[in-house]
Amino acid sequence: MKSEKQNTLTIILFVIYILVLTGIILFKLPFYSEISDGIRVINLIPFQGSFDENGVILLREIVYNILLFIPLGIYICMLKSEWSFVKKTLPIIGLTLALEVIQFIFAIGRTDITDIFNNTLGGIIGIGIYALLFKIFQNRTIKVVNILALAFTVCIVSRFTYLFYLSHFVMRRPPS
Repeated sequence: MKSEKQNTLTIILFVIYILVLTGIILFKLPFYSEISDGIRVINLIPFQGSFDENGVILLREIVYNILLFIPLGIYICMLKSEWSFVKKTLPIIGLTLALEVIQFIFAIGRTDITDIFNNTLGGIIGIGIYALLFKIFQNRTIKVVNILALAFTVCIVSRFTYLFYLSHFVMRRPPS
């Protein structure tokens, strides 16, 4: 695969990733029920909303937020390998802030400082994963990551399509 074809594939996969990420965060896909309850909530205390009523930390949302942003760090490294670590981190923080502000403006979900920390951590982990992969595969890194990303993207999009289908057509409650 030539470098130009690799770059085109990377950009296509990146756009699909951004669309899926936006769908998950802003539209709660594939589990759409109601986009907004019309209430704006902002939490500026880190990890305040991460505990249940018994004081037990709810790791699921924290882990999901981290995992969702690992690909962003990897894609930034693939597309802008010449950038410094700080320059690669800034778009991760910027996208996270933008998504949180959009959630607040449109009263979609909660605007939470914990999400900003976790999403940024996920992106930084992605940068680290890419650096590790580059040490292993060197000049073949982009090709290897594109192949893995293509397989992963097909699996994720297929899964989300199936869950979306189930939630909208199979398990939908009839109107009362």
